Amino acid sequence: MAPNLNPAVQTTAKKRKSVDRLLLQIIGYVTLTLLAIFCLFPFILVISSSLTEESKIIENGFQLIPTDFSLEAYSILFKYPQEMLNAYGVTISVTLLGTLFGLFLTSMTAYVLARKDFKWRNHFSLFFFFTTLFSGGLVPWYLLIVNYLELKDTLIVLILPMLLNVFYIIVMKSFMGSIPEAIIESAKIDGASDFQIYRRFVLPLSKPALATIGLFIALGYWNDWYNALLFISNSDLMPLQYYLYRLLGNMDGMRKAMMASGAVISVNIPTESLKMAMTIVATGPIMIAYPFIQRYFVQGLTIGAVKG
Repeated sequence: MAPNLNPAVQTTAKKRKSVDRLLLQIIGYVTLTLLAIFCLFPFILVISSSLTEESKIIENGFQLIPTDFSLEAYSILFKYPQEMLNAYGVTISVTLLGTLFGLFLTSMTAYVLARKDFKWRNHFSLFFFFTTLFSGGLVPWYLLIVNYLELKDTLIVLILPMLLNVFYIIVMKSFMGSIPEAIIESAKIDGASDFQIYRRFVLPLSKPALATIGLFIALGYWNDWYNALLFISNSDLMPLQYYLYRLLGNMDGMRKAMMASGAVISVNIPTESLKMAMTIVATGPIMIAYPFIQRYFVQGLTIGAVKG
Protein backbone atom coordinates (compact mmCIF):
# COMPACT_ATOMS: atom_id res chain seq x y z
CA MET A 1 0.00 0.00 0.00
CA ALA A 2 1.11 3.55 -0.69
CA PRO A 3 2.39 5.41 2.35
CA ASN A 4 0.15 8.12 3.80
CA LEU A 5 1.42 11.59 2.97
CA ASN A 6 1.34 14.53 5.28
CA PRO A 7 -1.70 16.77 4.49
CA ALA A 8 0.63 19.76 4.32
CA VAL A 9 2.75 17.98 1.73
CA GLN A 10 -0.35 17.10 -0.27
CA THR A 11 -1.54 20.70 -0.19
CA THR A 12 1.86 21.95 -1.32
CA ALA A 13 1.92 19.42 -4.18
CA LYS A 14 -1.57 20.48 -5.31
CA LYS A 15 -0.58 24.15 -5.22
CA ARG A 16 2.57 23.38 -7.20
CA LYS A 17 0.52 21.52 -9.83
CA SER A 18 -1.93 24.40 -10.03
CA VAL A 19 0.90 26.92 -10.47
CA ASP A 20 2.56 24.73 -13.12
CA ARG A 21 -0.74 24.30 -14.97
CA LEU A 22 -1.42 28.04 -14.83
CA LEU A 23 2.11 28.83 -16.04
CA LEU A 24 1.73 26.35 -18.90
CA GLN A 25 -1.59 27.89 -19.91
CA ILE A 26 -0.13 31.40 -19.86
CA ILE A 27 2.83 30.34 -21.99
CA GLY A 28 0.49 28.52 -24.39
CA TYR A 29 -1.93 31.43 -24.75
CA VAL A 30 0.86 33.97 -25.19
CA THR A 31 2.58 31.79 -27.81
CA LEU A 32 -0.63 31.18 -29.75
CA THR A 33 -1.54 34.86 -29.58
CA LEU A 34 1.85 35.87 -30.96
CA LEU A 35 1.55 33.27 -33.73
CA ALA A 36 -1.95 34.53 -34.58
CA ILE A 37 -0.73 38.12 -34.75
CA PHE A 38 2.21 37.01 -36.90
CA CYS A 39 -0.18 35.20 -39.25
CA LEU A 40 -2.36 38.32 -39.49
CA PHE A 41 0.52 40.44 -40.81
CA PRO A 42 0.18 39.24 -44.43
CA PHE A 43 -3.55 39.99 -44.44
CA ILE A 44 -2.97 43.44 -42.95
CA LEU A 45 -0.25 44.05 -45.52
CA VAL A 46 -2.57 43.06 -48.38
CA ILE A 47 -5.39 45.28 -47.11
CA SER A 48 -3.03 48.22 -46.54
CA SER A 49 -1.42 47.84 -49.97
CA SER A 50 -4.80 47.73 -51.69
CA LEU A 51 -5.61 51.10 -50.10
CA THR A 52 -2.26 52.75 -50.93
CA GLU A 53 -1.45 54.99 -53.87
CA GLU A 54 0.43 53.11 -56.61
CA SER A 55 3.28 55.64 -56.70
CA LYS A 56 3.91 55.18 -52.97
CA ILE A 57 4.10 51.40 -53.38
CA ILE A 58 6.66 51.78 -56.17
CA GLU A 59 8.61 54.34 -54.14
CA ASN A 60 8.51 52.82 -50.64
CA GLY A 61 7.38 49.23 -51.19
CA PHE A 62 4.58 47.51 -49.32
CA GLN A 63 3.83 48.89 -45.86
CA LEU A 64 1.55 47.85 -43.00
CA ILE A 65 0.00 51.32 -42.74
CA PRO A 66 -1.07 53.13 -45.94
CA THR A 67 0.89 56.37 -46.24
CA ASP A 68 -1.19 57.79 -49.07
CA PHE A 69 -4.77 56.52 -48.93
CA SER A 70 -6.37 55.68 -52.29
CA LEU A 71 -9.40 53.70 -53.52
CA GLU A 72 -8.29 53.77 -57.14
CA ALA A 73 -7.68 50.01 -57.28
CA TYR A 74 -11.20 49.25 -56.02
CA SER A 75 -12.71 51.82 -58.36
CA ILE A 76 -11.10 50.01 -61.30
CA LEU A 77 -12.28 46.63 -60.00
CA PHE A 78 -15.85 47.81 -59.64
CA LYS A 79 -15.88 50.11 -62.64
CA TYR A 80 -18.28 47.67 -64.27
CA PRO A 81 -20.26 46.38 -61.28
CA GLN A 82 -22.58 44.26 -63.39
CA GLU A 83 -19.68 42.22 -64.75
CA MET A 84 -18.23 41.78 -61.26
CA LEU A 85 -21.58 40.70 -59.81
CA ASN A 86 -22.09 38.32 -62.72
CA ALA A 87 -18.65 36.78 -62.11
CA TYR A 88 -19.45 36.44 -58.42
CA GLY A 89 -22.76 34.78 -59.28
CA VAL A 90 -21.09 32.25 -61.59
CA THR A 91 -18.43 31.42 -59.02
CA ILE A 92 -20.91 31.06 -56.16
CA SER A 93 -23.20 28.86 -58.28
CA VAL A 94 -20.33 26.66 -59.45
CA THR A 95 -18.91 26.39 -55.91
CA LEU A 96 -22.24 25.46 -54.33
CA LEU A 97 -23.26 22.96 -56.99
CA GLY A 98 -19.78 21.49 -57.33
CA THR A 99 -19.34 21.12 -53.57
CA LEU A 100 -22.78 19.56 -53.12
CA PHE A 101 -22.47 16.99 -55.91
CA GLY A 102 -18.77 16.45 -55.25
CA LEU A 103 -19.43 15.62 -51.60
CA PHE A 104 -22.30 13.33 -52.56
CA LEU A 105 -20.27 11.34 -55.09
CA THR A 106 -17.11 11.32 -52.97
CA SER A 107 -18.91 10.11 -49.85
CA MET A 108 -20.87 7.44 -51.75
CA THR A 109 -17.72 6.16 -53.45
CA ALA A 110 -15.81 6.14 -50.16
CA TYR A 111 -18.67 4.33 -48.41
CA VAL A 112 -18.69 1.55 -51.02
CA LEU A 113 -14.90 1.18 -50.87
CA ALA A 114 -14.98 1.13 -47.07
CA ARG A 115 -17.50 -1.72 -46.92
CA LYS A 116 -15.61 -4.92 -46.14
CA ASP A 117 -18.39 -7.08 -47.56
CA PHE A 118 -17.86 -5.57 -51.04
CA LYS A 119 -15.50 -8.09 -52.61
CA TRP A 120 -14.46 -5.84 -55.51
CA ARG A 121 -13.40 -2.92 -53.33
CA ASN A 122 -9.65 -3.57 -53.74
CA HIS A 123 -9.99 -3.74 -57.53
CA PHE A 124 -11.91 -0.46 -57.64
CA SER A 125 -9.42 1.15 -55.24
CA LEU A 126 -6.61 0.14 -57.58
CA PHE A 127 -8.53 1.60 -60.51
CA PHE A 128 -8.96 4.94 -58.73
CA PHE A 129 -5.34 5.01 -57.61
CA PHE A 130 -4.17 4.26 -61.17
CA THR A 131 -5.72 7.52 -62.37
CA THR A 132 -3.44 9.48 -60.03
CA LEU A 133 -0.34 8.07 -61.76
CA PHE A 134 -1.34 8.23 -65.43
CA SER A 135 -3.62 10.44 -67.48
CA GLY A 136 -4.52 10.92 -71.12
CA GLY A 137 -3.00 14.40 -71.27
CA LEU A 138 -4.36 17.83 -72.06
CA VAL A 139 -5.17 17.37 -75.75
CA PRO A 140 -7.35 14.21 -75.40
CA TRP A 141 -9.05 15.76 -72.39
CA TYR A 142 -9.81 18.96 -74.34
CA LEU A 143 -11.13 16.99 -77.32
CA LEU A 144 -13.33 14.90 -75.02
CA ILE A 145 -14.86 17.96 -73.38
CA VAL A 146 -15.31 20.03 -76.54
CA ASN A 147 -15.90 17.59 -79.41
CA TYR A 148 -17.55 14.60 -77.77
CA LEU A 149 -19.32 15.92 -74.68
CA GLU A 150 -19.94 19.35 -76.31
CA LEU A 151 -19.67 21.18 -73.00
CA LYS A 152 -17.81 24.27 -74.20
CA ASP A 153 -19.34 27.51 -72.93
CA THR A 154 -21.61 25.79 -70.44
CA LEU A 155 -21.79 25.95 -66.66
CA ILE A 156 -21.34 22.18 -66.45
CA VAL A 157 -17.81 22.40 -67.87
CA LEU A 158 -16.77 24.36 -64.78
CA ILE A 159 -18.17 21.65 -62.48
CA LEU A 160 -17.64 18.27 -64.14
CA PRO A 161 -13.80 18.13 -64.44
CA MET A 162 -13.30 18.70 -60.70
CA LEU A 163 -16.22 16.65 -59.45
CA LEU A 164 -14.15 13.73 -58.11
CA ASN A 165 -10.73 13.77 -56.50
CA VAL A 166 -9.03 10.48 -55.63
CA PHE A 167 -7.21 11.94 -52.62
CA TYR A 168 -10.52 13.10 -51.11
CA ILE A 169 -12.00 9.64 -51.71
CA ILE A 170 -9.09 8.03 -49.87
CA VAL A 171 -9.42 10.40 -46.89
CA MET A 172 -13.17 9.87 -46.73
CA LYS A 173 -12.74 6.11 -47.06
CA SER A 174 -10.27 6.08 -44.16
CA PHE A 175 -12.68 8.05 -42.00
CA MET A 176 -15.68 5.85 -42.82
CA GLY A 177 -13.55 2.78 -42.12
CA SER A 178 -13.32 3.94 -38.50
CA ILE A 179 -17.10 3.71 -38.05
CA PRO A 180 -17.89 0.59 -35.95
CA GLU A 181 -19.09 -2.31 -38.05
CA ALA A 182 -21.64 -3.15 -35.36
CA ILE A 183 -23.67 -0.06 -36.31
CA ILE A 184 -24.00 -1.22 -39.90
CA GLU A 185 -24.76 -4.79 -38.88
CA SER A 186 -27.49 -3.70 -36.46
CA ALA A 187 -29.04 -1.51 -39.16
CA LYS A 188 -29.03 -4.49 -41.54
CA ILE A 189 -30.79 -6.63 -38.94
CA ASP A 190 -33.48 -3.94 -38.62
CA GLY A 191 -34.07 -4.20 -42.36
CA ALA A 192 -32.32 -1.02 -43.54
CA SER A 193 -31.09 -0.95 -47.13
CA ASP A 194 -27.55 0.07 -48.09
CA PHE A 195 -28.64 3.55 -49.11
CA GLN A 196 -30.61 3.99 -45.86
CA ILE A 197 -27.54 2.95 -43.88
CA TYR A 198 -25.47 5.44 -45.84
CA ARG A 199 -27.97 8.27 -45.40
CA ARG A 200 -29.14 7.72 -41.82
CA PHE A 201 -26.04 6.36 -40.10
CA VAL A 202 -22.84 6.88 -42.10
CA LEU A 203 -23.38 10.50 -43.18
CA PRO A 204 -24.32 11.85 -39.70
CA LEU A 205 -21.27 10.12 -38.20
CA SER A 206 -19.03 11.53 -40.94
CA LYS A 207 -19.76 15.22 -40.40
CA PRO A 208 -16.13 16.13 -39.55
CA ALA A 209 -14.83 14.43 -42.71
CA LEU A 210 -17.63 15.91 -44.82
CA ALA A 211 -16.84 19.40 -43.55
CA THR A 212 -13.12 18.93 -44.22
CA ILE A 213 -13.52 17.52 -47.72
CA GLY A 214 -16.28 20.02 -48.44
CA LEU A 215 -13.94 22.88 -47.61
CA PHE A 216 -11.24 21.45 -49.89
CA ILE A 217 -13.71 20.99 -52.75
CA ALA A 218 -15.17 24.46 -52.28
CA LEU A 219 -11.71 26.05 -52.28
CA GLY A 220 -10.87 24.18 -55.47
CA TYR A 221 -13.96 25.44 -57.25
CA TRP A 222 -13.64 28.95 -55.88
CA ASN A 223 -10.02 29.35 -56.98
CA ASP A 224 -10.37 27.60 -60.34
CA TRP A 225 -9.63 29.68 -63.40
CA TYR A 226 -7.86 27.14 -65.63
CA ASN A 227 -11.00 25.38 -66.83
CA ALA A 228 -12.54 28.73 -67.69
CA LEU A 229 -9.41 29.64 -69.61
CA LEU A 230 -9.73 26.48 -71.70
CA PHE A 231 -13.46 26.14 -72.20
CA ILE A 232 -15.16 29.51 -71.60
CA SER A 233 -15.32 32.28 -74.18
CA ASN A 234 -18.72 33.66 -73.22
CA SER A 235 -18.23 36.64 -70.91
CA ASP A 236 -21.48 35.86 -69.09
CA LEU A 237 -20.04 32.51 -67.89
CA MET A 238 -16.70 33.78 -66.63
CA PRO A 239 -16.05 32.91 -62.97
CA LEU A 240 -14.56 35.45 -60.60
CA GLN A 241 -10.96 34.21 -60.69
CA TYR A 242 -10.82 34.16 -64.48
CA TYR A 243 -12.48 37.57 -64.68
CA LEU A 244 -9.86 39.05 -62.34
CA TYR A 245 -7.11 37.21 -64.24
CA ARG A 246 -8.23 38.78 -67.51
CA LEU A 247 -8.62 42.21 -65.95
CA LEU A 248 -5.10 42.13 -64.53
CA GLY A 249 -3.74 40.84 -67.84
CA ASN A 250 -5.42 43.68 -69.70
CA MET A 251 -3.96 46.23 -67.28
CA ASP A 252 -0.45 44.81 -67.60
CA GLY A 253 -0.76 44.63 -71.37
CA MET A 254 -1.93 48.23 -71.57
CA ARG A 255 0.96 49.43 -69.42
CA LYS A 256 3.60 47.48 -71.36
CA ALA A 257 2.20 48.66 -74.70
CA MET A 258 2.33 52.29 -73.58
CA MET A 259 5.89 51.88 -72.31
CA ALA A 260 7.01 50.10 -75.51
CA SER A 261 5.56 52.81 -77.72
CA GLY A 262 7.43 55.48 -75.80
CA ALA A 263 4.21 57.25 -74.88
CA VAL A 264 4.09 59.33 -71.73
CA ILE A 265 1.91 57.56 -69.17
CA SER A 266 -0.24 60.39 -67.91
CA VAL A 267 -2.37 58.07 -65.80
CA ASN A 268 -0.70 55.90 -63.21
CA ILE A 269 -2.08 52.38 -63.71
CA PRO A 270 -2.31 50.78 -60.24
CA THR A 271 -1.10 47.28 -61.09
CA GLU A 272 0.43 46.47 -57.68
CA SER A 273 -2.41 47.84 -55.57
CA LEU A 274 -4.85 46.25 -58.01
CA LYS A 275 -3.34 42.82 -57.32
CA MET A 276 -3.85 43.34 -53.59
CA ALA A 277 -7.42 44.53 -54.10
CA MET A 278 -8.10 41.46 -56.23
CA THR A 279 -6.82 39.27 -53.40
CA ILE A 280 -9.27 40.88 -50.99
CA VAL A 281 -12.19 40.53 -53.40
CA ALA A 282 -11.35 36.91 -54.27
CA THR A 283 -10.62 35.57 -50.76
CA GLY A 284 -13.09 37.58 -48.68
CA PRO A 285 -16.10 35.20 -48.84
CA ILE A 286 -13.95 32.12 -48.14
CA MET A 287 -12.36 33.80 -45.12
CA ILE A 288 -15.81 34.66 -43.79
CA ALA A 289 -17.08 31.08 -44.23
CA TYR A 290 -14.03 29.32 -42.77
CA PRO A 291 -14.62 30.01 -39.03
CA PHE A 292 -18.02 28.31 -39.16
CA ILE A 293 -16.52 24.94 -40.14
CA GLN A 294 -13.12 25.25 -38.47
CA ARG A 295 -13.90 22.81 -35.65
CA TYR A 296 -15.03 20.15 -38.12
CA PHE A 297 -12.04 20.88 -40.33
CA VAL A 298 -9.42 20.17 -37.66
CA GLN A 299 -11.15 17.06 -36.33
CA GLY A 300 -11.85 15.56 -39.74
CA LEU A 301 -8.37 16.17 -41.11
CA THR A 302 -6.71 14.67 -38.02
CA ILE A 303 -8.83 11.53 -37.95
CA GLY A 304 -8.48 10.98 -41.68
CA ALA A 305 -4.72 11.32 -41.50
CA VAL A 306 -4.33 8.98 -38.50
CA LYS A 307 -6.60 6.29 -39.90
CA GLY A 308 -4.95 6.48 -43.33
